Amino acid sequence: MKTTSVKTPGVKTKVLAVALFGLTAASVAFYPMAKAGLTTLPGPTARHTAPPGQNQHPKIEVVFALDTTGSMGGLIQAAKDNIWSIATTMASAQSAPEISIGLVAYRDRGDAYVTRVVDLSSDLDSVYATLMDFEAAGGGDGPESVNAALYDSIHSISWSQDPDTYKVVFLVGDAPPHMDYPNELKYPATLEVAAARGIVVNSIQCGEYAETTRPWQQIAQLAGGRFFQVDQSGGAVAIATPFDDRIASLSRALDETRLYYGSAEEKDKQQARQLAAEKLHRESSPAAQAKRASFNASKSGDRNFLGDGELVDDVASGRVKLEEIVTTELPEPMQAMSPTEQQDVIETRARQRSELKQKLQALAAERKDYLDTKVSEMGGADSSLDYQIFGAVKEQAGKIGLKYDSDAPAL
Repeated sequence: MKTTSVKTPGVKTKVLAVALFGLTAASVAFYPMAKAGLTTLPGPTARHTAPPGQNQHPKIEVVFALDTTGSMGGLIQAAKDNIWSIATTMASAQSAPEISIGLVAYRDRGDAYVTRVVDLSSDLDSVYATLMDFEAAGGGDGPESVNAALYDSIHSISWSQDPDTYKVVFLVGDAPPHMDYPNELKYPATLEVAAARGIVVNSIQCGEYAETTRPWQQIAQLAGGRFFQVDQSGGAVAIATPFDDRIASLSRALDETRLYYGSAEEKDKQQARQLAAEKLHRESSPAAQAKRASFNASKSGDRNFLGDGELVDDVASGRVKLEEIVTTELPEPMQAMSPTEQQDVIETRARQRSELKQKLQALAAERKDYLDTKVSEMGGADSSLDYQIFGAVKEQAGKIGLKYDSDAPAL
C-alpha cells in the first residue's frame, strides 16, 4: 500500500444537477508541496469556543475515493463546480450538522502514485483549493488500484469514533479492482472493517464497462451502501444564472471582513485558510463561488467561513473580550491602535458583514428560484446523480437521527 505524507497550502458558470459526486472528479496534481500522499489540511484549534448546545450538533464525515486516471477527465470540472452543492445539500439537515470532507485519489501501480489522501477537514476552502489543482492522467491498462483506495479510505482517514456521526465513503471510478496484486488486502476484508466501524460505502460506476459493475455492486452490498451507475462524463447539466457574478463579488467582500488573532502557530493556520479563499476567488468559476456563498450562509457553513480565532465574530458574540487579548496576538495592523480604535475596527467590520450577508441571502434566494424554474422546464432531474446521492444520504443519515425536509438536493 503506497501512501505518503505532505502538507497542503491553504479553489463554467455551471450548476451541475447530476454531478454531485462532482467532488469525486478528483484527478491529482496537488500543490508543488503535495507531490505524494497524505495531505493534512488546517484543522480546528482549541481557541474557538462553541456556543452552548453547538457541540450537540451531529457530524457528517464524507470521503470521496476517486479514480483519477485519464479516462476520468470528464468528471474533473464537475467536481470543481459542484463540491459546494454537495456540502450545502448535506448541511441542510434540520440540526445543522458539522460537515467534514476528505479525498482519496487513486490510480495504479506504475503511475505517478497509487493513492493520495486528503484527510477529513471542516476547512472546505482548503479542500477545494487542493481539488482545483487535480487533473486526470495515467491508467489505460484496465483494472486500477481500487483495493488500495478503499484501504486508505478506511485506514488512513481520521474518522470520528462517535457512533452518532454519519460516516460515508463514495467510491467513484470506471475500472474494476486489481485482484491479482500480492500482499494487498482485498476489498472484502477492508469493507468488513468499514462495516464494523459504522462507515457506509456507496459505489458510483462511471460508464458501462461490464467487468466493473459486479465488483462495484458487491462493494456497496458489503458496506451497507448503494450502487449507482452514470455515464462516463457524469451526465452534467450546466445552468448559468444571472446572479452568479454578483454573488461572487459579495462573497469576496464578505471574506475581506475577517480578522484573525492568536499565537504564531494559529496565525499560520489562519493564513493558509485565507490563501485558500484567495485562490478560490482568483481561479474558480462564478458559479462555484456562488455555491460556496450559499454554503457559507448556512448554519453549518459558519465553520468554514469563520474557522478558529476570527476576531470580529468572537468579540461581537461576547465569547472573547477585546481587552483580554494579548496585543501581540491581535492582527498586526491593530497592534499599534488604541483600544477605542481597535473597537471601532471590529464594529465597522461587523456592520459590513451584516449588510453583506443580507444582500447575499436575498440574491441566493433569487438564484434558487431561477434554478428551480430551469430544472422544471427541463422536465426535472429526478434521475440525476444529485438526486440519487441525496436519496442515499437522506436514508443513511436518517438512521442516526439526521432529518432532511427537502426532497431535492441543493444546486
